Amino acid sequence: MRQRKFWLGVRYAVLVVLALFFVLPFWVIVRNAFSTNKNITSATWNWLPDQVNLTNVRSLLANDSIGILRALLNSAVQASLQTVVTVFISLLAGYALARYTHRASKLMLGLTVFTLMVPVATIFVPMFIITAQLGWVDTFRGLVIPTVFSAFATYLFRQYFLDFPVELEDASLVDGCNPWTSFWRIVVPNSRGIIAAVGTIVLIGAWNAFLWPSLIGRDDTRTVQVALSQFMTSQGVRYPELFMGSLIVVAPMLVVFLFLQRYLVQGLTTSGLR
Repeated sequence: MRQRKFWLGVRYAVLVVLALFFVLPFWVIVRNAFSTNKNITSATWNWLPDQVNLTNVRSLLANDSIGILRALLNSAVQASLQTVVTVFISLLAGYALARYTHRASKLMLGLTVFTLMVPVATIFVPMFIITAQLGWVDTFRGLVIPTVFSAFATYLFRQYFLDFPVELEDASLVDGCNPWTSFWRIVVPNSRGIIAAVGTIVLIGAWNAFLWPSLIGRDDTRTVQVALSQFMTSQGVRYPELFMGSLIVVAPMLVVFLFLQRYLVQGLTTSGLR
């Protein structure tokens, strides 16, 4: 019994240490967000700022060249649209790959999984050329449409629907529903956990996206991640505004994750990724 308690205590101690390492970067962001530039760049490190500097918020919001509020709105619109469309497409594709077994579906599954092995950055050049020819540069269509397909989300849905009880769908078909009605009235309401999990993953990824928005976004559609990069120039880095902007950007996704983390864990375990 004593040995068991000892190893249990060691396990909790290791978990606490790992949790502290995980929280440390967030604390650095909070600490630097309310510090002066002199305090941030000082050779000596203090866990707390020498003085709480609230002017960083005002200077960040008053910077018209950056336009952080407009960038936040653009990111919210872009991430929301991308999440809704991606979940919708992946939900239908994953269900089709799980239910309609055919040689063509196996081929499509293989091609879908194969796209996971291709680095996304390698296809940005042809994607940009096509987007520019369509006239979608500096538009939300250009930000969202080329990135709505997610092989990872499709695969998660497919794995989940493989274990979904087919008897529920068969019973609805006996009651007079067609396959389309059965899908929306039986399958989707009973799949809210995996939908919330995939939606959370897609939302966080879309919110944090930088490379593609930096290629397509301009003044009217600049996202917040691209706007934050404007604080780092060849002349130097404006640390107080950068960390304050980072704190503001992290906060919404942190709230989303805290509220939806149970759906995220539930969705990943029920989709076969244990």
